Amino acid sequence: MIGRLSRSAGLLGAALGALVACHGAASAQSVVDEWSSIAAPPAPALKPVSLDAKTTALLVMDFVRQSCNEKSRPRCVASIPKVKAMIAAAKAKGVTVMWTLPPGPKPGDFLPDIAPPAGTKFVVASVNKFFGTDLEKMLKAKGITTLVTVGTSAHGAVLYTASAAVPRGFNVVVPVDGMSASVPYAEQATAYILSTAPTVASKVTLTRGDMIAYH
Repeated sequence: MIGRLSRSAGLLGAALGALVACHGAASAQSVVDEWSSIAAPPAPALKPVSLDAKTTALLVMDFVRQSCNEKSRPRCVASIPKVKAMIAAAKAKGVTVMWTLPPGPKPGDFLPDIAPPAGTKFVVASVNKFFGTDLEKMLKAKGITTLVTVGTSAHGAVLYTASAAVPRGFNVVVPVDGMSASVPYAEQATAYILSTAPTVASKVTLTRGDMIAYH
């Protein structure tokens, strides 16, 4: 009898030990532990869009010399000709174009090639351009239902403003050649999140500047 009890206790102890070991192994796994083994998902599809010029606004976010320069963000500098072309195409069709500044820089810090015309009203805000500003009110007063968002940084102003626009009732178009960051991974992560995030993805379209048409 004592022998059977001893064996049962031993088996129970072994089972508990195995359970603890398994739990410890499972709890040790996190995205950081698995970082090097995680493969990037397939790239999201870029889609052509045809937008109503009267109900669309192009939001040009935070292109200032402090952050968009060859030293800190050369990928932003490389995007300037494409953003310039998007602004010109939008203006040619009478699309509303709006600019934003991050806190700190002044109007004189806008990059000359894509700066707003003198006297243009612009929004000053951190990464979410709706937070603490009249942006939503300004857009809805103009009858805007679709936002085209370009800016730097991709994982800052573009990600947070595009995500914040959706629950406010806007459709969002994100030209991936008009968003930049200091490293490509931040742009990749932004594209992935905007194309897959619950609720947001259904209202966001990823595209390129030359795939946008206005009617």
